[in-house]
Amino acid sequence: MKKRIKLKGRIRTYIQFSIYLGILLSVVDAAVFVIDLRAGAFLAGYIIFYFAITLSLYFYNKPVIMNELISFATEYGQIQRRLLREMDLPYALLDDSGKVMWTNAAFENVVHQPKGYKKSITSLFPTITRDRLPDNCGVDEAQYELEYEGNEYVAKFRKISLEEMAEHSDMIEAEGYQGYLTAVYLYDETALRIALREVDDQSLAVGMIYLDNYDEALDGVEEVRRSLLIALIDRKVNKYISALDGICKKLEKDKYLVIMRKRMVAQLQESRFDLLEEVKMVNIGNEMAVTISIGVGLDGLSYAQNYEFSRNAIDLALGRGGDQAVIKTPESITYYGGKSQQVEKNTRVKARVKAQALREIITSKDQVLVMGHRMPDADSFGAAVGIYRIALTLGRKAHIVLNEVIPAIQPTVELFGSNQEYGDMIIGNQQAVEAAGSNTVLVVVDVNKPSITECPELLKYCKSVVVLDHHRQGTETIENATLSYVEPYASSTCEMVSEILQYIYDNIRIRPEEADCMYSGIMIDTNNFMIKTGVRTFEAAAFLRRSGADVTRVRKLFREDAQGYKAKADAVSQAEIYKQYFAISICTADDLPSPTIIGAQAANELLNIRGIKASFVLTDYQGKIYISARSIDEVNVQLIMERMGGGGHLNTAACQMEGTGIIEAIGVLKRTIDSMLEKGEI
Repeated sequence: MKKRIKLKGRIRTYIQFSIYLGILLSVVDAAVFVIDLRAGAFLAGYIIFYFAITLSLYFYNKPVIMNELISFATEYGQIQRRLLREMDLPYALLDDSGKVMWTNAAFENVVHQPKGYKKSITSLFPTITRDRLPDNCGVDEAQYELEYEGNEYVAKFRKISLEEMAEHSDMIEAEGYQGYLTAVYLYDETALRIALREVDDQSLAVGMIYLDNYDEALDGVEEVRRSLLIALIDRKVNKYISALDGICKKLEKDKYLVIMRKRMVAQLQESRFDLLEEVKMVNIGNEMAVTISIGVGLDGLSYAQNYEFSRNAIDLALGRGGDQAVIKTPESITYYGGKSQQVEKNTRVKARVKAQALREIITSKDQVLVMGHRMPDADSFGAAVGIYRIALTLGRKAHIVLNEVIPAIQPTVELFGSNQEYGDMIIGNQQAVEAAGSNTVLVVVDVNKPSITECPELLKYCKSVVVLDHHRQGTETIENATLSYVEPYASSTCEMVSEILQYIYDNIRIRPEEADCMYSGIMIDTNNFMIKTGVRTFEAAAFLRRSGADVTRVRKLFREDAQGYKAKADAVSQAEIYKQYFAISICTADDLPSPTIIGAQAANELLNIRGIKASFVLTDYQGKIYISARSIDEVNVQLIMERMGGGGHLNTAACQMEGTGIIEAIGVLKRTIDSMLEKGEI
């Protein structure tokens, strides 16, 4: 490679200064000639002598000076190279293809490779591929986190142009260089990361532990032994938390506050909160096992925020039926447990309190809008009719938001078609949005996820929102609700509304068609009173029966046609028994108006097969895959459906999948079941 080396910069100016001074003297001599010829001639002779001496010294000393400069540059480069070689920071140079060209001793010690290693950087760090180098990324610098042999590094990559290096040299000018190199710096942050993790592990975690069925469990124990049962539970909880180096303080008879380090929460997660099962084992003859709910708050910006997270977490645990643990952080919510059936509350105190609160909210507004979930079922529409009757009884204008009357509820909707009093009962989304205002209360029934409500945008236009639902709460909930009454133990929302009706107004009068509609909601959600029925379910049904509901008339409303019955029978007959206990089938009811309803009915029928713990029926409808999941008591299908993006109850749940085929959806379902069985989550 041809090179031309010459002086440049300040060193060149310094060496040539005497020549510039001679030129200045020549200019002065010209001025002197104008004034006096003799003086000018004398000065000209002096200038000639000055130039002779100066040029002689310049040309004589220039090679010597150049040699000295080159020697200095060489020694300086060697020192610089030695410093780079012995520098404690691991450093390497790569060519434009990512191949290692040069490494210092520190880099060689890190990667345990000898001097002269010439392979690609990817062979050392597989995550650093060629397309991640600065030039290929379209940037001059890049930074990545690496893990190598148990140590954690931050690798910084910097593009270095050889032409730029040559142009910015203050000593010499080199010609002919082209291309670029990539400098690699490795910063060992292992100790820093360990310290940060240690600090994070020592951060505060706040927990709340509630006894779900305190009063109900004590009712089944002799009075003289009740204190012993509570003492055993206290001892179990305190001993468990103490083993985790935490503090447990009893706040009320059935509530505990827990303080522990975050690292201990990880141990709880590994054991999947086995305290839930240990408390159930406390038995001194009590007929009902005691269950607990746990809420934990982590990673808040302050202790107060962690406490607020724990309160939100325990509310979620209770709203999902109890007997489970919930961990809430700013980014996520994690659920554990939830395998037990919900405990039905025999007292109606809560229903009475919620009824009075609902009455106050409705009477303070001028208009009531009621909506359920998309593709409403009999329970959703029946509960909406119940709220509609409450609003009319309290003298308020009311509407039910319903866009499409699907065949599943068409018979019940037709009950109101011939009566002029219900002429404006049902309105669409656009009318509801136009009617919404500051004096409007929105009552959401049979759903607590805003994304699947009939009109999600309506939640933004109504400042006062009431939620009545019997489904377990998930991560997505309707926020800032004025009143929220979510009871997972209830068989249906119609059951809850029937109880509210009895307390909202003395001797409230319900029309027969309204009673039929609500009775049908209970009947459909309980599969003819075979699923999730309790004492209060039959009491609600009895109230509706006294109000004019006709069992025979309701039964006629939901008779199936021959085509639907055959489709359900086909789904049952083609079911696959997976893992001995799970029935999986496909409902191919393309010509039916409501194939998802047939799929849900088929899932109920599959539970009649001996040995089946849970059933899943998939239906391809309108570009989506609908999965109906059912169980009796041993498997919590809600946990399975939540994992797949849905939700529901312990033994009645569902989900929807978009952008996938039915065979692929079955594969996802099976993998989900396998994963949850392996981890003991179901």
